[in-house]
Amino acid sequence: MAHSRSRRRWGIGVTAITAVASLALTGCSAQAGGGGGDSADGPSSVDIIVPADPGGGWDQTGRTMQQVLTQEKIVDDAPVTNIGGAGGTVGLASLATEKNPYTLFVTGLVMVGAVETNESATRIEDTTPIAKLTEEALVVVVPAESKYKTLEDLVEDVVKNKKDVTITGGSAGGADHILAGQLLAAAGVAPEDTNSTLNYIANSGGGEAVTMLLGNNVSAGISGVAEFSEHIESGSLRALAVSSPERSELLPDTPTIVEAGYDVELTNWRGVLAPGDISDDERDALVDIVTQMYETGVWKDELEKKGWADAFMAGDEFDDFITADIESVTETLKNIGLI
Repeated sequence: MAHSRSRRRWGIGVTAITAVASLALTGCSAQAGGGGGDSADGPSSVDIIVPADPGGGWDQTGRTMQQVLTQEKIVDDAPVTNIGGAGGTVGLASLATEKNPYTLFVTGLVMVGAVETNESATRIEDTTPIAKLTEEALVVVVPAESKYKTLEDLVEDVVKNKKDVTITGGSAGGADHILAGQLLAAAGVAPEDTNSTLNYIANSGGGEAVTMLLGNNVSAGISGVAEFSEHIESGSLRALAVSSPERSELLPDTPTIVEAGYDVELTNWRGVLAPGDISDDERDALVDIVTQMYETGVWKDELEKKGWADAFMAGDEFDDFITADIESVTETLKNIGLI
């Protein structure tokens, strides 16, 4: 059952969650589909749904959560179920009928766009936001011998010569495509002119984009920093700017897009949602569980090992973040002609 955004705002800070959840859950009985009984300290198990096939970033996030939650004995069990398809919207539809209130559903920026482009009947607004966990900066690159020395050089050429300038990246409507559209908007390209200006060549992954760039078959490329960092370090690609608020630790000498003169910040974030019709007590318990996970040394070690930036936020802050992200992404998808 969908509920209003005011229903989803719980109005308590993360620091107060542990105490609130402990009091609220005292005497709580086992929930249907929970896979185990609940104690006075919260549920003994949680289900994790990954709305993608095994092996990708969402799956790595879900499996890492499972590892930390059980290894640190925050819960006894945290089984992972993969439900892939349509940018995560197949899994999102399954969350709408989920009976276990203690379910953590992995999500991220890609799903925000996929909901719109796939015209998904189930929307992120129909869920209960729990926490944002990680984020990855994107980077705009060009071949080493490119005439573009700065981001401004590239963007000005796109504005002037339009589709003669080709930019490659991941799937249509994904984070890379969205960033390209937002760059043009920041450069003053009118929304109605964006689709006729931007020549974006979509790929199924960063590897294909690298091949096109190294072969000088495209003018520029956009992908996650980790996808391109090896080639930037070797000198075969040149980084023009990163999309995060701060410079990337992997590319400390590369300016941010804001530093390069364009008011654009965008990160490929990942987080977790819960079913939309859970109670306030159940929601608080899930926020408490994820907060405990975040505070462990094991989770922080995994962030460093995997090159994930810490982007933790919960409560009203995450709710507000999702609202703003949906509005921004929807506007960009309209500008680039995908919805």
